[in-house]
Amino acid sequence: METTGTVTRKGSPPIKVYCLPEERRQIEAGAKAAGLSLSAYLLTVGMGYHVRGIVDHQGVEELARINGDLGRLGGLLKLWLTDHPRTRAFGAATIRAVLSRIEASQDQMVAVMRTVVRPKAER
Repeated sequence: METTGTVTRKGSPPIKVYCLPEERRQIEAGAKAAGLSLSAYLLTVGMGYHVRGIVDHQGVEELARINGDLGRLGGLLKLWLTDHPRTRAFGAATIRAVLSRIEASQDQMVAVMRTVVRPKAER
């Protein structure tokens, strides 16, 4: 077997860290939130890089709010399409406004989704 002289991490001696069980749980939780293995997480933190989580929890809450808005708007549209007595007074302008709001909410949802789940290159 021929060796090329390239040094790899797996071929290098590991660094051992002694920690309490609660400290280990916190480190494991941080690695899981970042979507990294324990080794990759500790290496990233140890090299001084800021580790960002995969999911932005405030963004997820915003998505839930937008999803609720879309559901309510969709319910109004459904009532109109079924010719429900409560919606007989709705004119074409009102329906166009609802459709416009649905489209705007969908665009808002896509924009929030792009910020919530970070691209792989940023992980």
